[in-house]
Amino acid sequence: MTEPHDEKQLTIQQNQWQKLPLIAIVYFSFNLLRQIVGQFIYLIPALLIGYSTIIENLPEAIAGALILLGVVLGSSWLKFHFYRFRLSHDHIQIRSGVLSKKHLDLPFHRIHNVKLEQPLFYRPGNHTCVVLDTAGSSKDEAKIFALPMQQALSLKSAIVHFASQPAASNGAPENEAADPSVPVTEPQEVELNRRSLSDLVIHGVTSNRIWIFLGGLAPFFDNIFEWLAGVMMSSGLDLEAMLDPSEQTLWQYSLTLLTLIFLAMLILTLFSVLGAIISFYGYRLSRLNDRYIRRSGLFTRHEVSMRRSRLQMLVRRQDWLDRLIGRINLKLEQFNANIEHGQMMMLNNKIIVPSIKADECEALLKDIYPDNRLSEIDYQPVDRRFFWRHCLFALLLHAGIALLLAPEAIALFITGLSLLLVCTLIYLRWKRWGFAIDNNFVYIRKGLFGVDYYSFALSKIQQTRFAQSIWMKPYNLCSVTLILACGGQSIPFIRCQQGRQIINTGLFEVEAHKASWM
Repeated sequence: MTEPHDEKQLTIQQNQWQKLPLIAIVYFSFNLLRQIVGQFIYLIPALLIGYSTIIENLPEAIAGALILLGVVLGSSWLKFHFYRFRLSHDHIQIRSGVLSKKHLDLPFHRIHNVKLEQPLFYRPGNHTCVVLDTAGSSKDEAKIFALPMQQALSLKSAIVHFASQPAASNGAPENEAADPSVPVTEPQEVELNRRSLSDLVIHGVTSNRIWIFLGGLAPFFDNIFEWLAGVMMSSGLDLEAMLDPSEQTLWQYSLTLLTLIFLAMLILTLFSVLGAIISFYGYRLSRLNDRYIRRSGLFTRHEVSMRRSRLQMLVRRQDWLDRLIGRINLKLEQFNANIEHGQMMMLNNKIIVPSIKADECEALLKDIYPDNRLSEIDYQPVDRRFFWRHCLFALLLHAGIALLLAPEAIALFITGLSLLLVCTLIYLRWKRWGFAIDNNFVYIRKGLFGVDYYSFALSKIQQTRFAQSIWMKPYNLCSVTLILACGGQSIPFIRCQQGRQIINTGLFEVEAHKASWM
């Protein structure tokens, strides 16, 4: 529960340039350190392996660390000193920058999303960072650091209230805009979903997010294995002898190899579970009128809100392990203007409901789009020539390999097995493909071992593409791409009549109803 605050704490002065609280220096320092670590993250394994060298030159290492810390603190203080913000009844202005000055004037009507981020070091003083998101470039995104929580909630309420009012051009007087210095009474939120710790553990096991981290460490695998072998040798375990088939029987070697593989998978799974807990701890999804709000985060608490009108696409995702245990990951996709910020920023700008059951998924879908039939509509398959085309490419590739390895019977046998496996995967991929359309939505199904369902309103289509190669034309086939604000979705190898129907229906819906995509 929040403690009572006096009225001065609850309001923000208007038309006056204001400074940030001193705690903002901590945020600037942490953000700068994170950028530095992000630039040199690939050197972390090398630093770990060269730990003995660092110990031998400890005074120089400490001096370098102190110099780096001084630079970070000095830069953070300068950013804090030159940061100012000013609020009026319908816009916010921010001045920032040390050498390169920046002045941002952001009207409330351009703000499409208000997010609250509360890092761990903001919690003792109950401060938060307010992120004002626009539909344009992410460089126009505004941040107000270290605001007291009550002031942040007051500002957010004022912006949401302003956005819900009719525009001045439609007859509403401009001077009736919400006052950001006065708290606005909001309707009660309706809680839609919570995720327990056990749900997050399941999500970590099934999501396999650790493979992204392993891909970044790929250049250092040799050094890591050498370091690991040295650690095990110092503990009395000879890794090279354990993996040498000449020093043990076949069943012992196989058992040792399987044990090491399962141990490595267990360690990776624990890292994945830890990542899921850090991202989604305390997960809560609620709805306030037509606005959906996601709150989650262990170290940094994120609050992401999204109006239903900004929803571009629904994604119902099930990997093979999710299908075995009956879990679903539901994603509500917005526009992806912040893609240059990287994967983490993309995660914090979309609403993900991790590892829910089928009945929970259906309840959320009905709450978002009551007339959506994502789970019950009949999907039409794509043409079988999708399968034959990809199998032909695989056959040509394997035939070339077989010609190079012609004298080797074992190599030819392995090449044949590889071709059989690839064709089996292509067949599974073809069987997953499906599409459907009704009066309001487009539905797409695809996958391999798992299955993903995509659904979006016809009114969200911004661009269409009709493609037909010379190999498709004799069979009256085409591929259709529908482009939304969050990206594009393609449907390959369908009849030209079906492709033109999808495009014409979507364009008619956009032209006839002129519904806003934001």
